Amino acid sequence: MIPRYARPAMTKIWEPDNKFRIWFEIEAHACDAQVKLGVIPAEAAKAVWQRGKWNIERIDEIERETKHDVIAFLTNLAEYVGPDARFVHQGMTSSDVLDTCLSMQLVQAADILLTDIDELLAALKRRALEHKMTVAMGRSHGIHAEPVTLGLKFAGFYAEFQRNRQRLVAAREDIASCAISGAVGTFANIDPFVETYVAEKMGLHAEPVSTQVIPRDRHAMYFSVLGVIASSIERLATEIRHLQRTEVREVEEYFSPGQKGSSAMPHKRNPVLTENLTGLARVVRSAVIPAMENVALWHERDISHSSVERYIGPDATITLDFALARATNVIDKLVVYPDAIARNLNMMGGLVFSQRVMLALTQAGVSREDSYVYVQRNAMKVWNDGGQLLDRLKGDTDVTAKLPVPELEKLFDMGYHTKHIDTIFTRVFGKS
Repeated sequence: MIPRYARPAMTKIWEPDNKFRIWFEIEAHACDAQVKLGVIPAEAAKAVWQRGKWNIERIDEIERETKHDVIAFLTNLAEYVGPDARFVHQGMTSSDVLDTCLSMQLVQAADILLTDIDELLAALKRRALEHKMTVAMGRSHGIHAEPVTLGLKFAGFYAEFQRNRQRLVAAREDIASCAISGAVGTFANIDPFVETYVAEKMGLHAEPVSTQVIPRDRHAMYFSVLGVIASSIERLATEIRHLQRTEVREVEEYFSPGQKGSSAMPHKRNPVLTENLTGLARVVRSAVIPAMENVALWHERDISHSSVERYIGPDATITLDFALARATNVIDKLVVYPDAIARNLNMMGGLVFSQRVMLALTQAGVSREDSYVYVQRNAMKVWNDGGQLLDRLKGDTDVTAKLPVPELEKLFDMGYHTKHIDTIFTRVFGKS
């Protein structure tokens, strides 16, 4: 992961020192469990905890010769622990260490991401309540449809990220799996108690059937959830990008003093942050298919998944952490232009009330087909030639025969479209 899109807390999870610290804890806790089983002497386990150290450069040096990362670590560890190191890794296989460590790293990453989502949720809620009744143009197919409120847009994203939070909580629980079952996962050379003990100490759960690896359907689900969260970020970013277009300009990313939008055009204020979020979402989603392809391993184990996870573990979590933080910053500082919102709302001469008029005609006894025809022929005149829909309808005798002018005028009330906003907000945020 490049530093430009990385934050320190998440990056540290994937640094060698954190990885080796987790490896050490797995091995040391396993030694404690073996003591309880009478397999190794208590003094040996104590020596591991007291003298256990590692040196990353030395591990790398050993690995260049052994071509095996876990053996390199254990060899370096033994250089510090001394003779008692012969009891380390009793009955275990490399995957017991590697897979349990990856589970820990993904749990640690999920904890940071959950905090990130909470911060984004707080920003979305604040802006939703702030603009709860800021009536704005709703669009379908990019075309003016009927009024919504800007707050309702934010509330919709809030609800979506609430779902994402629930998904990530479930994915965190699913990936929090520990495997200490030895070669091919049969516990032939290690008691199942060791796995249970280590799992409890590490805050994980024991994998029911681990073959020689933790089943990769867990990882596929985890990275799929990250991909969904990234897609939600992109949807949020895309909405802002559209609303910032010059001819719309209802909202705008904060443009700081001294910021430059273009090397060629001094007037430019581009939605660079949300465009960046759109790109970062693609990076996170790119991890989903490889994670799914890792599910199908040969028999009890192969390592075709290993190289993939060395990439996607850090890249997907670091990128998503950065993206969530950037999205929160965008929402926090988002500039809203009420005058432009009002201008766009009134741009089409009241066409946004077409459905209400059509429904009123049906209530007055006109067939739905004829009601549609009456309203559409007037709406199309406004669409093509301008003017106000209400004025056009007042001049249509088919309409006024069923809807007298005073009744017709009452149908053009903006409050009609906002009367259930409170209901929706209660569904999303609960009762205030």
